[in-house]
Amino acid sequence: MIAGVIRGCQSAAGTLVAMDAPRSAVPDILAPDLRLVLVGINPGRASAAAAAHFANPRNDFWRLLHASGLTPRELAPGEQHDLLGLGIGITNAALRTTPGSGDLRAADFADASRRLERIAIELRPAVIAFVGKEAYRGAFGDRPALGSQSRTLGDARLFVLPSTSPANAAVPWTERLHWFRELAAFVDEVTGPRAAPSA
Repeated sequence: MIAGVIRGCQSAAGTLVAMDAPRSAVPDILAPDLRLVLVGINPGRASAAAAAHFANPRNDFWRLLHASGLTPRELAPGEQHDLLGLGIGITNAALRTTPGSGDLRAADFADASRRLERIAIELRPAVIAFVGKEAYRGAFGDRPALGSQSRTLGDARLFVLPSTSPANAAVPWTERLHWFRELAAFVDEVTGPRAAPSA
């Protein structure tokens, strides 16, 4: 068990595990054996106020999840727990809330790689994808290319997406969507296609 992090469980399709670190205003959305865990860089002010990941209405995260086929409809940030039923979880590389990622310091990532490795080993997700190169660089100190990575955490394969933040508006929607679709295909390649929900 990840000491001091797991706050509670409830029965669902699997076991729902809320892994919220005390320094984060936004709780982790995690459970064992997920197909995919998405790692943001850190909570922004809108997310901290909503206690929900990617809550800034100008952030394309939820739209891209749906447009890429990773979710069957566009979820609102307040519906983030519904991701678990789709085999998807969310955490952050850094836990401190800031106005923007440029306000983060190296110390904010001091435990990131160890914490992500514990998640990989104890909860066994198939794929861990970083939403933005800076989330990956903060955790590991490397400058990654977009796409699949040679590094692994436990048995989890790693993937890097472009940031969905409005601050990354220089990267067009079509390019971001391309990489989200690449991620969806990568997850299917690693885990097998997800069965369609029964009627």
